[in-house]
Amino acid sequence: MYQLSVCADTVFRDLPFEERVKRIAQAGFLVEFWNWKGRNLDGLRNNPAIQVSAFTGYIGGSMVHPDGLEEFLAGVRESIPVAEKIGCCSMFLSAGQLGPLGEVRHSIAAHPVPRWVTAYKALCQIAELAEKHDLRYTLEHLNTKVEHAGFVFPKVEDVAELVTAVGSPRIRILFDVYHTQIEEGNVIEVIRRYHPLFGHVHVADVPGRHEPGTGEINYPRIAQTFREVGYEGVIGLEAFPLNSSEEALNKFREAFA
Repeated sequence: MYQLSVCADTVFRDLPFEERVKRIAQAGFLVEFWNWKGRNLDGLRNNPAIQVSAFTGYIGGSMVHPDGLEEFLAGVRESIPVAEKIGCCSMFLSAGQLGPLGEVRHSIAAHPVPRWVTAYKALCQIAELAEKHDLRYTLEHLNTKVEHAGFVFPKVEDVAELVTAVGSPRIRILFDVYHTQIEEGNVIEVIRRYHPLFGHVHVADVPGRHEPGTGEINYPRIAQTFREVGYEGVIGLEAFPLNSSEEALNKFREAFA
C-alpha cells in the first residue's frame, strides 16, 4: 500500500519552514520539500516524529547541456550529506535549475541528440552515487503548456525512456498527475503503462494546482488505479490550497484513503 506525503513548500506558507514540517507530521503525513539550501534542517535530524520522504537533490546546472553537466552533478554530490543527515533515502531530480515560478533557467542544447546523451550520462553517474550511498532518485516530467515552457521532458514517456536506458533500480520516475493531465491527459492509462518505473508520485488538481476535489481530475478513481496496479511507494500532495491548508490535507487524505 502506498504512503502519503505533503510538500512543505505548498502548504502552511504563512508559517516558518520548521513549523510547516511539524504541522504536516502532526497531521499524520510524511514530509517532503524542495530546495534545502539556506534552511535549518536540524529539527529533522534524528526526530522519529518527522519522516522526510524526499527533497530536491540537486542545486543548479543542467543535465540537458554539456556545459551545465558538471555544475549539475556537483549539486547532486553536495546534497548527499544532507540526505544522510536527515535520514532521507530519496531525492527529486529535474532537468536543471528552475526559477521561483517554475520557469526554465537551465541551459538546453540546441540539438536533441546532445540533450538526451548528456541526460543519459548524468543519470548513469547519479546511479553510481546512489548505489554507493544507498539512495534513490526520481526524475520528474513537467508540463510545457502552463508553467514550464521549453522544458525538455514534458511527457512521462520521455522520462521512462531515459530511466529504462539507464537500467538502474535507483533511478525512477517522479510521476506527476497534475503535469500529466495538462500535457497529455489519459492519466489512468499512463499509470497502468508506466507504474513499474514510478519511484514517487505527486498530485494536484487541474486547473489551479489545488488539492484533489477542487478541479476536473477524478482522484478517487486515480487512487483506485494505484491500488489496482499495486503501487507501494509514496504519493505526495504538491498542491497550493484553495482555501486553508487544513482543508487541503483533509481532502487529500479523503481522496486516497
